[in-house]
Amino acid sequence: MIKIWSMKKNEDAAAKRRPKTSAAQIRVQKDLTELDLPSTMKTNFPDPSDLLNFTLTITPDEGMYMGGAFTFSFTINTNYPHEPPKVKCMQTIYHPNVDLEGNVCLNILREDWKPVLNLNSVMVGLQYLFLEPNADDPLNKEAAEELRKNREQFLYNVKTSMRGGHIKGVTYNKVLV
Repeated sequence: MIKIWSMKKNEDAAAKRRPKTSAAQIRVQKDLTELDLPSTMKTNFPDPSDLLNFTLTITPDEGMYMGGAFTFSFTINTNYPHEPPKVKCMQTIYHPNVDLEGNVCLNILREDWKPVLNLNSVMVGLQYLFLEPNADDPLNKEAAEELRKNREQFLYNVKTSMRGGHIKGVTYNKVLV
């Protein structure tokens, strides 16, 4: 009887040492198992035991950003899915919906977020920004203005920036693959 009691005590001690799985971690695990990413998107988990922090690389295979590789960091807090993930572009890119600090303007990351949305929704939304930049809801107002007024100049600026060039005094990261 004493042996059983000491085994139970050891099990209880082991359970206390094991970190508790949060509701956010459970939901993220579910979202990740349901991901159906196209070949143009790849996730990377620098710390495989930390599902709440990872990167997504998008390599558009069509549109004006074709040929580039754009990496986004995802930081998911413990209130997920009640709060959206924090997403930042890790490179300085020329895009109407991404500012020079990497902040992303995507409605489902702000006012249109709902707990029924998942990581796949966010990733597809990011990919869509590279197919159809939205000049009507910009973070980079200069790029949006160029897209609205002079599409050819905008395309030239995109290609220049993707090569790591300079536009109006800003140096952009080389993202061509």
